[in-house]
Amino acid sequence: MSQRTLLVPSITLPLEAGEREAIAVAQSRLRRYGVRSSTYIYRIYRRSVDARKREDIRFVYSVAVSGDFSVSELSHLASLGITPLPDDGVEVTRGTDTLRARPIVVGTGPAGLFAAMILAENGYRPLVLERGGTVAERVRAAEIFVRNRVLDPNVNIQFGAGGAGTFSDGKLITRVNDPRCSYVLSRLAEFGAPADITVQAKPHIGTDYLRTVVSRMLAYIEEKGGEVRYHATLTDLRLGADGVQAACVGGEWIPCGALILAIGHSARDTYAMLLSHGIAIEPKPFSVGLRIEHLQEDIDRALYGKFAGHPALGHAEYTLSDRTGGRGVYTFCMCPGGEVVAAASETGGVVVNGMSARARNGKNANAAVAVSVDVADYGGTPECAIAFQRSIEQAAFAVGGADYSAPACLLGDFLAGKEGTAPSRILPSYMNGGVRLVSPDHYLPPFITDSLRYSLPLFEKRIRGYATPDAVLTGPETRTSAPVRILRNEARVSPSVTNLYPCGEGAGYAGGITSAALDGIHTALALCARFAPIS
Repeated sequence: MSQRTLLVPSITLPLEAGEREAIAVAQSRLRRYGVRSSTYIYRIYRRSVDARKREDIRFVYSVAVSGDFSVSELSHLASLGITPLPDDGVEVTRGTDTLRARPIVVGTGPAGLFAAMILAENGYRPLVLERGGTVAERVRAAEIFVRNRVLDPNVNIQFGAGGAGTFSDGKLITRVNDPRCSYVLSRLAEFGAPADITVQAKPHIGTDYLRTVVSRMLAYIEEKGGEVRYHATLTDLRLGADGVQAACVGGEWIPCGALILAIGHSARDTYAMLLSHGIAIEPKPFSVGLRIEHLQEDIDRALYGKFAGHPALGHAEYTLSDRTGGRGVYTFCMCPGGEVVAAASETGGVVVNGMSARARNGKNANAAVAVSVDVADYGGTPECAIAFQRSIEQAAFAVGGADYSAPACLLGDFLAGKEGTAPSRILPSYMNGGVRLVSPDHYLPPFITDSLRYSLPLFEKRIRGYATPDAVLTGPETRTSAPVRILRNEARVSPSVTNLYPCGEGAGYAGGITSAALDGIHTALALCARFAPIS
């Protein structure tokens, strides 16, 4: 006999049923297969919504069962699709190389937070550098930006404690098949995220809860021996034959034993500094597009039919894609009951993103609708990639009136090649309606607008009413992912610098909160496996 946790999948129940019924089905299924024990421990592992049939929407549960199983029982159950859960724990192997100084973690987005937490918990006493401010400072800066149109280039929706994800829906969905996803979710719940994120198939925290989670994680890192410095922009590196020797912050050179770069996708000045040192960076594909807003109640009805508004379901969300027009056009970061936010981080540029609170109780739904941009589209160098994004943001700033108003347009006008119709039924949420009626043709390249005009009507086939003429398009969304990749080898070290560890979304290795957190964990484990803790 061996102690194992098995997964009983695909338990489909009506919305009125609950967790007890799901566990009862799992117990019944095991008995039917000849496995009986009164000592097994059952818990809900995952719950998803099956809305393929709008007239019969159901929940689908997976139940985890822990107990002692014989080899023959494990073999028999595996043949029936009931298999052991993979180990989702984090085991740290400590190396023997000596750190000449503390390891430095640059950035406090998900990658930096989780990397610093692993290091701090294991005696490495990391120094964490964050160019922006605390969560409270970021909230104040965002409010001032909306109210007075005064942008702080270092404390905003992109920069500061928690990274860009702090001002988002807090979506935790990832396509990364890594058992440590469960570890990420459980740690976030430990620091104040709602407990249901550990079982929901499409978990989200909400920006209001995320702010608390981030603040608690940073305080915990310091409790465990780390140090966090805010308003600490990395401006230069001192390199030697054995890698990064020191990092420059505000004119101060700080000794460095190893450097984890978790800078986020908007640290363009840091990319430039790295390139000036000859650190290996390559351009990569990314996406550019707009935010589309519908009434949330319309999306609920379209996807849930008569079940729209059911208290067990919450608000509907969607993911759409189309590749029939020659380029990929897809939605992502869909924010039910959310708002379109001002996400600029450079003076003279307009950028939009989406954000929702935990309750998702806003009137509008919004999502990015983005078009794939290939390396050949912008010139094929890291500098050209950044210049391409920046040129769109600056053009949007100009046509929006040069006061950070965002250019917006009704979908019907956009498809008809005109502009100027004022929103009525669906009102833009950006800066409380701070938009100018301008067509995307004035600030997006033709290959992007042509692709959007081709694919947006096709999404109507998937969601009735999606191409409603009064849907609002606000742009531009340029920070979908990093435009470059900071290269690293299998040991997660830069081929250019022997103790430089690029990681996370800003290094080009992740695309969202969970995948960035996972990359931070794996990067910290790689550093630990090489170096001994600080004595």
